[in-house]
Amino acid sequence: QVRLVESGGGLVQPGGSLRLSCAASGTIFSINTMAWYRQPPGKGREFVGGIKWTDRQTIYADSVKGRFTVSRDNAEYTVYLQMNSLKPEDTAVYYCNADGIQTKLPRDFDSWGQGTQVTVSS
Repeated sequence: QVRLVESGGGLVQPGGSLRLSCAASGTIFSINTMAWYRQPPGKGREFVGGIKWTDRQTIYADSVKGRFTVSRDNAEYTVYLQMNSLKPEDTAVYYCNADGIQTKLPRDFDSWGQGTQVTVSS
């Protein structure tokens, strides 16, 4: 199976920065995309940003454009979310998602991490 582990969450003041990491491991043959989602308190899960593994194309939610950057490691199945100019409304549990092909049946996978808490507060 494919396992995703997030790290880097915490408490930060408004205007501050944090970098989240997500490492994928397990029965991976290839990755199509890795993405970040978040779930604010009392709300549903929403898309934040993502990256296509082969050509590194990125896409972002309007609410984070210009403040957040998704990037990936060259050697490992690791994706990062650099968050700058953080606002209280960015407070949420942040989840990592990956989809692709694995080395066992069923070939397609779509996996989620356990989430990491980001709190923006003074």
